[in-house]
Amino acid sequence: MQQRSLETRGRILSAAVQLFATQGYNATGVAEICSDAGVSKGAFYHHFSSKQMLFAAVLEEWLAGLDKEIEHLGRLSGSVMERLLSITPVMASVFSQAQGQLPMFLEFWVQAMRNPEIEALVLAPYRRYRQFFANIIQQGIVQGEFADMDADMAAGTMVSLAVGYIIQGLGDPEGADWGEQAQRSLENLIRGWERRA
Repeated sequence: MQQRSLETRGRILSAAVQLFATQGYNATGVAEICSDAGVSKGAFYHHFSSKQMLFAAVLEEWLAGLDKEIEHLGRLSGSVMERLLSITPVMASVFSQAQGQLPMFLEFWVQAMRNPEIEALVLAPYRRYRQFFANIIQQGIVQGEFADMDADMAAGTMVSLAVGYIIQGLGDPEGADWGEQAQRSLENLIRGWERRA
């Protein structure tokens, strides 16, 4: 029974990702999601109390892989530089896993501008990532690995660089291997923080 429930939830999420990405959140109704997922409205509301909660679940699923990688980074030993550099290959995998789903990224931001509750859901992970990286960068400054700088601003630059590449990948998907470019750019940024003798 539990397996069937998970499969139903997965079908709803898959249908929602496809419809939200192609039609947008506002133009997509619960009935259409149910139809595409092959489930009843009762099944939908068993798993999600509203379309907004479904949208939040789609966002959580989208970020789940990145969250795992960042949690892993927090458990690593080694220098701060090594730990931060270990996150850069994740950029390539984010782009690889998100193929076909990148329009959802823009849809999250569009909805965040229109709905304060969705805005809070969308901004929370970015704030969390920024704080996480700021803490690690501050360790590097205190330990003498990194030059003296504003750790929060440096962390914001990391997050902004990643988001910028995602947007480029949306606008020009064939223009470059955006995952690889994001990875190399992050490496260059982090290496530039190293304290020089």
